[in-house]
Amino acid sequence: MKQQRKDAKRRVAESSMSARLGVATNTTSPFVRKDRQFKTYKPITRSIRWLRQPLNEHLHSGGPVRALTIAKRSTAGRNHHGRVTVRGRGGGHRRRIRLVDFYRWESGEQEVVRIEYDPGRSAHIALVQHKLTGAQSYILAPDGLRAGDTVQSYRQGIKGDAAKAATSTSNVVDEIVSSPDGTPLSTDPAAPQTAAAPGSASSSSLDLGIFRTQAIRPGNFLPLHLIPIGTTIHSITMHPLGPAKMVRSAGTFGQLVAFSARTGAGESHAQVRLQSGEVRLIPSTCCAAIGTVSNKDHQHRRLGKAGRSRWLGRRPKVRGVAMNACDHPHGGGRGKSKSNMHPRSIYGHLTKGARTRKPGTRGGNQMVVRERPRRNGKRLGKP
Repeated sequence: MKQQRKDAKRRVAESSMSARLGVATNTTSPFVRKDRQFKTYKPITRSIRWLRQPLNEHLHSGGPVRALTIAKRSTAGRNHHGRVTVRGRGGGHRRRIRLVDFYRWESGEQEVVRIEYDPGRSAHIALVQHKLTGAQSYILAPDGLRAGDTVQSYRQGIKGDAAKAATSTSNVVDEIVSSPDGTPLSTDPAAPQTAAAPGSASSSSLDLGIFRTQAIRPGNFLPLHLIPIGTTIHSITMHPLGPAKMVRSAGTFGQLVAFSARTGAGESHAQVRLQSGEVRLIPSTCCAAIGTVSNKDHQHRRLGKAGRSRWLGRRPKVRGVAMNACDHPHGGGRGKSKSNMHPRSIYGHLTKGARTRKPGTRGGNQMVVRERPRRNGKRLGKP
């Protein structure tokens, strides 16, 4: 019976998610347990009984590059008058802000030195180093990126004049898929490399196809009109010359749905489905990174105790029904009554169910093609 128990335990260990992914499951301590994609602890204290952290064996264990960080000066939710404008903030551990490059102007191949933890965001960041200049910078790490990989940005043709972006990016395509003497290469490996007819539609489509096979890789940064439909993207810019502002949190991704013309000058805008289910128009000269943002198990972690929330700079919250009537709209009364009113904030605004912005079809955001589905059950799954 003892041998049967050992064999059963061995079979469970071999069929676990960690064994399939190649992650080492050797316990560094008799109180640490690594099973599947999470790390748990033996509950020798109450604070670690429910603690659960994602397994990130590939993260760098040391500190960041000091030159790429600045000190974080916390305001504890107060404005320049010293009044509290955001409640529930204060304290926390000392942090240094990592200067992440959301512009990606530098062209050329960059090698991933390591993947690091960033205390200021939920996703992981990657330290990349240019192969020619040796310049280092931080970028958002997509899922699956590891040390030793190569990433590249194809945004350099857009800088200076957004109107000439299509021409400049086509020059980038010609530069990448051309032979040293300037003649475009063929897609058939068995066929000899001969020059195609200049200006022909077939040669341009072949060039674009070869370019996509080389450029559509996780971590690469390129304009939307060079990305095929259906590709998962993140770090999307909202302006052709601006930084990446959308789809930057852990585990999120957008999807390129279609191209549409708003001004009558060709496919000027791209339709992108965001993580909330909203489909919105983005200029096709804007750029995005390929892949899904890393640390997708961030939402499944458990802090385990209230002190860990204090380390993150979160102060305790008090329920509105526990306050007096002069302090909150739900306060006062006998028992746990909120006076038969809809849930409201401390300032009297509706908390649940109220629209946060106008619909795009009635004088609102004209860039929204389809609104995000409302999750309260009334409009679930409907546009």
